[in-house]
Amino acid sequence: MSLIAHVIGIPIFAAAYGISTVSEFGYLEGSFSGSIADYLYFSFAAFTTVGFGDIVPLGPLRLLAGMEALTGFVLITWTASYLCIGMS
Repeated sequence: MSLIAHVIGIPIFAAAYGISTVSEFGYLEGSFSGSIADYLYFSFAAFTTVGFGDIVPLGPLRLLAGMEALTGFVLITWTASYLCIGMS
């Protein structure tokens, strides 16, 4: 159930990246063609704090990527802690 909750947040951030690039808040550069799959891929990489580096945010959009990484880190850690406490 918690996995589903995390996966729901990722497309929300992906949509925010799409809206931000259209409104010239920043853009994504690198191995990026502008497809929905690219936005989702970057969002998954940022949320899980993997950050492969093949797609890079530029401009103020870097702030959104940083907020997503922090949000993902906190939520994943919180979920793991909760599950660990629940199993003991």
